[in-house]
Amino acid sequence: MKFNFKILFLSVGLLFAVVSCNKTTKTEVAEVDTYVADNYTKKEVDIEMRDGITLHTTIYSPKDTSKEYPIIMQRTPYSSQPYGEGNFRTKIGPNEHLMKEGNIIVYQDVRGRWLSEGHYVNMRAYIPNKTSNDQVDESSDTYDTIEWLVNNVENNNGNVGIWGISYPGHYATYATVDAHPALKAASPQACIGDFFFDDFHHNGAYLLSYFRATSLFGTPRPNGDQPVDTAWYTLPSLPTEDQYQYFLDAGPLKNLDHFFEYETADTPKMRPEGVTDDYFWNELKEHPNYDEMWQSRGLIQHLKNVKSSVATMIVGGWFDAEDLYGPLETYKNIEKYNDGNYNTMVFGPWDHGGWARNRERNVVGNYYFGDSISLFFQKDIETKFFNHFLKGDGGPNSGLPEAYVFDTGKKEWKTYDTWPPANAAKETMYLSEDQELTTEPKGVKGIQFISDIKKPVPYSEDVKTVFTPRKYMTDDQRFAARRSDVLVFETEVMDEDFTLAGDIMAHLKVATTGTAADWIVKVIDVHPADVETNEEMQDHLKMSNYHLMVRSEVLRGRFRNSFSDPEPFTPNEKTDVNIKLQDVFHTIKKGHKLQIQVQSTWFPLIDLNPQTYVDNIFKADESDFKTQTHTVFTDSNIEFTVLK
Repeated sequence: MKFNFKILFLSVGLLFAVVSCNKTTKTEVAEVDTYVADNYTKKEVDIEMRDGITLHTTIYSPKDTSKEYPIIMQRTPYSSQPYGEGNFRTKIGPNEHLMKEGNIIVYQDVRGRWLSEGHYVNMRAYIPNKTSNDQVDESSDTYDTIEWLVNNVENNNGNVGIWGISYPGHYATYATVDAHPALKAASPQACIGDFFFDDFHHNGAYLLSYFRATSLFGTPRPNGDQPVDTAWYTLPSLPTEDQYQYFLDAGPLKNLDHFFEYETADTPKMRPEGVTDDYFWNELKEHPNYDEMWQSRGLIQHLKNVKSSVATMIVGGWFDAEDLYGPLETYKNIEKYNDGNYNTMVFGPWDHGGWARNRERNVVGNYYFGDSISLFFQKDIETKFFNHFLKGDGGPNSGLPEAYVFDTGKKEWKTYDTWPPANAAKETMYLSEDQELTTEPKGVKGIQFISDIKKPVPYSEDVKTVFTPRKYMTDDQRFAARRSDVLVFETEVMDEDFTLAGDIMAHLKVATTGTAADWIVKVIDVHPADVETNEEMQDHLKMSNYHLMVRSEVLRGRFRNSFSDPEPFTPNEKTDVNIKLQDVFHTIKKGHKLQIQVQSTWFPLIDLNPQTYVDNIFKADESDFKTQTHTVFTDSNIEFTVLK
């Protein structure tokens, strides 16, 4: 299969914001396309790291050399292309404002990727207290890069900033640990924090929806650790437009091994059955639990000593299907362990990287949130942040709040001195009989449903095949509410606004006839009947009675007590399952209803649980998969963080 470069940049979250406006003229497009070439010089260098490995780095410097500029850099595993000093990007930097007002913009291929030397490690582990030049990680590589840049790039003012979205956001976070003194501002955006909770897993459940992205991180370069300027991997394509049926027919995960068994005329396939070339697929298969490998590669636990000289602004989207855990936990842990640091957060009504796009209408899936929201962020928040710390006095009074957050129910920005807001409090609601969500428990009874492994609950009613799903985060959930294997609990119509502002904890009391199960909880805003339908709505839907999914999460039940030490359920025994749902900022408005859905499959967003305990689901046999009957007890409750 030929490599699809467009898929790489648009699907995995390597987001280079593209100027797009319905009213843009051909002349304006031409001006945008040539702006960088007209106003910047480009230089490509290979910067030597402390262990002798060189990292390929592209430097865009303003042609106006009458003044000094800050350096704003991005480190990426997704290529600093286009290569060749006569080839220019059409847009550089975090946004168009920072590009046009003048900054030195730098892109670097991280160790082991593209034109950089060395061996690539997916989520390379941080090494504290390094004792030799042979001990390298992304922190030391960033330090060495900045050291070279400030001493060798002309017309720089000695101040450096770093930003990135998704995986580049992870490297931006990494830069703040053992930071170079010249690093003054970092903006990790949709930053990966830990691959056991971001992207490829959610609370231990494998995201089958990310299956096709595996080779992007796991295919070894053809000549070992030697640089390459063209893509060396392929992204699997499915022979269907119905991914639900495809993965259902495929059966157990081990039946997907063949996608990663690479063979060429020179290297015929001579390996034991089930052994693949893709080292990331092998890591997923051989490490189903949160063991030392995953723990060592997580960055969240290493944010206790972020340099106080680095101002951080964490950016995320409330409807980011890929990386919501990462930015929220990055902000919270820097805040918790680094008293006195300048550390702020910005969360808006965006999917993965939506804040970097230039669309006037801000829409996620079917749902319209307003106009110019991303443009406001770029001009009045992001540009202001970098300018203050890289061109201004860099003091604590930046003019920006601690928390710049968008209420996705009221569709308006709010600012707070803390997150969650100081006036937020916990409020508990119970999953009662007759589909009621009540403020007081109404006795204890069990509500049963059959979890049929031949008919799992879809994550979306759309029939299509997508590389990584995003739209479902705001999808209408009526299709699920009308299934017998999805339990529904909802309030009466709200007689006043009810604002959720913080995390949500689901305290489930459950039982199953089997020994394994997944548990999914969804928080839904049920709209009234008289709401006007927006122009982006799918033709078969209306906003009338729309069931907007506000937040959702899965827990693989074997990890209910420990992500490191899984355990089976005892059949028919009432068991506690507690699920943390990531933060929200959403008002269930007067006239709406708050709904909770509980289910046990979410396919093919996550893989099928056999519902019979096995040591490793990646190696489960067809015979392990059994239909089971699950019970949810009515002393289960949902603990909300509510604005008072």
